[in-house]
Amino acid sequence: MKKFIIERELPGAGNMTEEELQAISKTSVSVISVLGKPYNWVESYVTQDKIYCIHEAESEEVIREHASCASFPADKVEEVKAIIGPSTAG
Repeated sequence: MKKFIIERELPGAGNMTEEELQAISKTSVSVISVLGKPYNWVESYVTQDKIYCIHEAESEEVIREHASCASFPADKVEEVKAIIGPSTAG
């Protein structure tokens, strides 16, 4: 599977309650369970007005299908081409 970063515009996301974030998480997991395609939600990062998600799927189309079924925005979907960090510095 390929890895993708999804940018979701959600004004006020940083002010969401724990219950609201839990509801979003449950929706995502529910959609994954009925999607019928290989799919993995790795993690998400909540900022003030956006949520950035790391998901794994076969294609951008499957990422967008998940977003559509969950009624989530998917303003930008980018395939991760490489991962770097301190260990890649040598």
